[in-house]
Amino acid sequence: MSDQQEELQDDELFEHHHIVVDPKQQLLRIDKFLMDRLPNVTRNKIQAGIKEGFVKVNGDQVKPNYKVHPGDDIHIYLTEPPREDEVVPEDIPLNIVYEDPDLLVVNKPAGMVVHPAYQNWSGTLVNGLAYHFQNLPEMEGNEGRPGLVHRIDKDTSGLLVIAKSEAAMNGLAKQFFDHSIERTYYALVWGAPEPPSGTIDVHVGRSLKDRRITAAFPEGDFGKHAITHYETLEDMHYVSLVKCQLETGRTHQIRAHMKYLGHPLFSDATYGGDQIRKGTVFTKYKQFVQNCFKLMPRQALHAKTLGFIHPVTGKSMKFDSELPEDFSSVLEKWRGYVTHHRPEEEE
Repeated sequence: MSDQQEELQDDELFEHHHIVVDPKQQLLRIDKFLMDRLPNVTRNKIQAGIKEGFVKVNGDQVKPNYKVHPGDDIHIYLTEPPREDEVVPEDIPLNIVYEDPDLLVVNKPAGMVVHPAYQNWSGTLVNGLAYHFQNLPEMEGNEGRPGLVHRIDKDTSGLLVIAKSEAAMNGLAKQFFDHSIERTYYALVWGAPEPPSGTIDVHVGRSLKDRRITAAFPEGDFGKHAITHYETLEDMHYVSLVKCQLETGRTHQIRAHMKYLGHPLFSDATYGGDQIRKGTVFTKYKQFVQNCFKLMPRQALHAKTLGFIHPVTGKSMKFDSELPEDFSSVLEKWRGYVTHHRPEEEE
């Protein structure tokens, strides 16, 4: 260990990358593994960083010949803090459903963070965009997030529109500001909303008790104005498939609004949906629900449709996407369960 490293305390190092190794990853030397994950960084520099103690695996320092195992938790630290506006291009596959000279529409998978931020400086949609597209515009006050005019949560899947030109950036931003963008989400929620369709017009904002979550403020004394229109598409007694149309686009708006109604999203750990909220006390039922949680270990929310006026051509555009496999599989399991079980006999 060098004199430099001996002089550094843990609180003087800054996390730049956090990687959780894929469960199917084969054993591979960590220096080779990181070469694939950290573009534009040489193997010598990676090896030097490992020797200096700037790379920790499961909380411990390792040697350059350490072999990465499935599930390893890797943190990479440096002496300088990462810059908010620093975007490292990464060769990340993108599911592009439409593209023209001014914009593109992507279908984001669940688990992908939209832009670099604390604890997620790499592997984001923006890192992928920076690799595949050069000179994407940035909105004022949104530096370090090229092309972005809106975002969806890490564990929410679905459609996003990306601006490729200044004209598209400005035109799309105005439509979002005017709430004229059509955004429809499909959510699987606990229970059956009553009434089956309606409008939630309730302020939402950071919780006063836990800043990590969004809370509803029905009195309107805190938070920001938020409107969600919802319609129950399928009532399966225990859970319901609900279509939510956003009029405003606040952080975690649908998740907070549905919890406020008493129907949190299925498998949403942040808002209590990862607990059995409706159903029987039978062990077989509990096991069935747990199996569904394992099949979809994230909130059951998908940005299904996206509609807007093309900011350059003026043409009306609308895109639709299929439910991802985890969502559709859980939906089919619930349909099968209610077909073979009569709720009124179990409760």
